[in-house]
Amino acid sequence: MRRRACGNKEDGAVCDIIRGRIKIKMKKLLCFLPLCILLSSPVSAQPSREDRDRIDELSFQDHRLMMQLLGISELRKGPSGNPSAPDAANSDESKASPYKSLPDPLVFNNGMKVIDPGQWEKRRLEIFEDFDREIYGRMPRETPAVEWKTGGQKDTVDGDYPVRIRQLAGHVNNSAFPAISVDIRMTLVTPRSAAAPVPVIVEFGWIFPKNRNVPPSVGPSGPPWQQQVLSKGWGYAILIPTSYQADHGAGLREGIIGLVNKGRPRKPDDWGSLRAWAWGASRAMDYFETNPEVDAKRVAIEGLSRYGKAAVVALAYEPRIAIGLIGSSGAGGVKILRRVFGEQVENLASSGEYHWFAPNFMKYAGPLAADDLPVDAHELIALCAPRPVFISAGSPDVEGQW
Repeated sequence: MRRRACGNKEDGAVCDIIRGRIKIKMKKLLCFLPLCILLSSPVSAQPSREDRDRIDELSFQDHRLMMQLLGISELRKGPSGNPSAPDAANSDESKASPYKSLPDPLVFNNGMKVIDPGQWEKRRLEIFEDFDREIYGRMPRETPAVEWKTGGQKDTVDGDYPVRIRQLAGHVNNSAFPAISVDIRMTLVTPRSAAAPVPVIVEFGWIFPKNRNVPPSVGPSGPPWQQQVLSKGWGYAILIPTSYQADHGAGLREGIIGLVNKGRPRKPDDWGSLRAWAWGASRAMDYFETNPEVDAKRVAIEGLSRYGKAAVVALAYEPRIAIGLIGSSGAGGVKILRRVFGEQVENLASSGEYHWFAPNFMKYAGPLAADDLPVDAHELIALCAPRPVFISAGSPDVEGQW
């Protein structure tokens, strides 16, 4: 059964964040495309158990297809997130670092050292190439244009603060493959009384179904983070990643990835959901640059858990984002993949999480291991330089044992 979350999303204050808060034929698989589209279209709908099982099965089948494509017959099983399980993930610091060294961000692949900023810019390209090929996947050189439209606008109040709320939709040009339609959903909230363009905090947001009980915030008491942002005269935006790329393997034939691939399966170095979600943040930046109420040079990106992974990927690949607030991103985010603590590469390469990454990443849970990776998370953080990156980790009691 697929593990649904690395942790639970909680509303909290910005200051809390800053404090630390095998076989299947191609023809057979292609026939599932219409079903995939049907299952993931309503972003906020609660899938039925039957639909959930179908999504899991389709994800499993695509996962096996990728293994077949890579010539992998078997993957190692990852540790359990249940601390009382016999195969529980390691939580002992003395056993966490068996590796002897990490790849050096300031050493070229040919062994030469980086000695000046100009060389660093060239070295950055090498690091990006390794991440593109082996971990997050390559974004196509050309992606379809996005046209942003306001679906609704309302002047109201958020707490004590007069605000303007815009419901935005970024329609992705699908003329090259009309069978797949993609729209980026985002809500922008700005102070009504602002005399100049305002900074904006962008959150990769979660949509909870109306019939789902969301647990109350477990952080310190006080106003929610949105109102703390507004108290500074800033704005905020909620960007919904799953509106343009589903969070499961069954959705890889749809969304922006499916659109550019025209419904076909991915190639070994094709982008996964994390890179696609980051692409959406770049398209949000395109919109902010056209809105006179937003200071597009002072935009922050933040996310928690899997969206913490997406936030740091977005920051690394999008130079227009000014700062990143990375919450509990764990493995596949800012956690060292070689580090034997908590979730491991083997977990990430399973049928429940492989869609976040390029298919090539699965090799490191099969014939290869984490130590064979050409890059690791510290180099992803280095790619964000010189912009600030705040990295936090939360309580396992709140966010889950990972």
